Amino acid sequence: MTIQLQMIGTGDAFSNNYYNNNGLLLDGNFSLLIDCGATAPLAMHQLGRSFREVNATLITHIHNDHVGGLEELALELMQDNNRKMQLLLSATLVKPLWDHICKSAHSKEGRADSLEEMFNITALRPGESYTLSPEITLQLIRTPHIRGRDSYSLLLNDDIFYSADMTFQPELLIKLVRKHGVRKIFHDCELSGSGKVHTTLRELMSLPDDVRKLIYLMHYSDRKPEFEGMTGEMEFLVQHEIYEL
Repeated sequence: MTIQLQMIGTGDAFSNNYYNNNGLLLDGNFSLLIDCGATAPLAMHQLGRSFREVNATLITHIHNDHVGGLEELALELMQDNNRKMQLLLSATLVKPLWDHICKSAHSKEGRADSLEEMFNITALRPGESYTLSPEITLQLIRTPHIRGRDSYSLLLNDDIFYSADMTFQPELLIKLVRKHGVRKIFHDCELSGSGKVHTTLRELMSLPDDVRKLIYLMHYSDRKPEFEGMTGEMEFLVQHEIYEL
């Protein structure tokens, strides 16, 4: 069975044109939602998809463009015989996620007293491989984003790297390609700026060409059209397009 990736959004936290950078990993019989930002419900609706079709949701870190749609997801499933989504995340993110949700209308209306009431939680340990379906394995890799806040990128099927929001880590990327045989990299990309909390296009362009040619760019701003043709071997992921992995 061919594994597919469909990005329901490819934009950064402030994008109006491309929605939040969230994706669906599909193997025909299993679907994993990678992050569920504030725009995820609308993006799913526009694709003609439903959260009811999703088998599990994985959260990489606690920012609104990655978790802001979780409350609506939970409410939609609760209307379906009180079904709860399987929620995959590092154990270090469980409390921060609940603290984030506590600020929302969901908890204020008294509908939930804990994260466990809303989701079936599977706490993952970084560096350990998990089998999600006969076709999909996953490993968390802790990567730096904002100081003091945990964030985790993904290694899929041992040969596909999917970044969370992360600062430039050239040694990691080169090691993944040259020592671990990674053959595709889906990487967040700040088109301009300092690179304080995201990897910039300028930084990615400094990578060796054998690494650059494996990179697909995501989590970009609405200025993307200005940068078409300026990314070397690297390609922009296109919102809603299905990629065979």
